[in-house]
Amino acid sequence: MAHGAHVKVTAKECRGIPERMIRRFTKKVKKEGILDEVKSRQAYKKPSVAKKEKRIKAARRRLREEQKRRRAQERRNRNI
Repeated sequence: MAHGAHVKVTAKECRGIPERMIRRFTKKVKKEGILDEVKSRQAYKKPSVAKKEKRIKAARRRLREEQKRRRAQERRNRNI
């Protein structure tokens, strides 16, 4: 997360619907990783634990990207 990350939702982009604004704000906050950052800073984490969590998170991300790539390839093959 970048320092000073600002998340802004305008009424114009949500057509003035409050529920939609809340949903969009929540999505943006989640995508920026603001809540994850706050939770991780609540307590001290040993460097070894932080490295392990970072490694696990990266492995999950790689797995998700690979699955996404595989599904896209299958979709392309189906259309041929």
